[in-house]
Amino acid sequence: MVPRKFEYFAPTSLKDATSLLKKHGSDAKVLAGGMSLIPVMKLRLGSPAYIVDINRIPGLDYIKVAGKSVSIGALTRHHTIETSKLVRDKLGILAETAGWIGDPQVRNMGTIGGSLSHCDPSGDWGAAILAVRGSVRVKGPSKERVLEIDDFLVDTFTSALKDDEILTEVSVPLPPPRSGGAYVKLERRSGDFATAAVAVQVSLDAKGVCSYAGIGLTALGSKNLRASKAEAALLGNPLTAKAIEEAAEAAAEDAQPTPDPLRGSAEYKTEMARVYTKRGIELAVQRAKKVK
Repeated sequence: MVPRKFEYFAPTSLKDATSLLKKHGSDAKVLAGGMSLIPVMKLRLGSPAYIVDINRIPGLDYIKVAGKSVSIGALTRHHTIETSKLVRDKLGILAETAGWIGDPQVRNMGTIGGSLSHCDPSGDWGAAILAVRGSVRVKGPSKERVLEIDDFLVDTFTSALKDDEILTEVSVPLPPPRSGGAYVKLERRSGDFATAAVAVQVSLDAKGVCSYAGIGLTALGSKNLRASKAEAALLGNPLTAKAIEEAAEAAAEDAQPTPDPLRGSAEYKTEMARVYTKRGIELAVQRAKKVK
């Protein structure tokens, strides 16, 4: 199938882009990588009358350290994040997450800002940014806002973006020493959406006690979820096998999966939440212990 007719704009500034969005409201959609929007339009699951392509706007493709955070521009491609030495050295969980996304074509074209804005509960970035407690910067015609990722992810395909706003940057705090992360994913075949996936980031103090725990869930609810009970089960405790098992059980309680004829029952997904949380924590702890 082909999309319905639409009017195409390619602004060269954020001011022009947000002005177009303000003018056309909910009839307009932003095009970044197009890896989600174009298939939706081709299948006519969505038919925006206006497309605002932001790829000609300079200054939205970067990865840099800014103070105590790593800042990633909204137009940064998944492959760029996957292969970035800065990301691999400072926030390995993000490089690992990027490597799980789709296939090479998707990773070369898709963007972190576009993926987060799409708010697919099966999308990988939401869980990873939850695990590292990131925030997003959004720009409208008259003002700019910074939102914690928990507030940005609202519901299935629904973010906190207003019709005239564009996500411009993702910011992630730099982890302290003795930190490690992991993104583990169950998929039917390579490049598929997750049946279930878990993002884990932990930090250990000098005695091996968990001083930070972040756990995000993919495809286990109406949006990417924070496994708050699982985080609480880890925080302040030595990460023994028993503690990890208790956290994995808590993550299964945090999960809110729905049955899927292609990817399994709610009961199966709940069990996979437990299994993959345990694997993710074990891998994150192993990596944290290697970092001085």
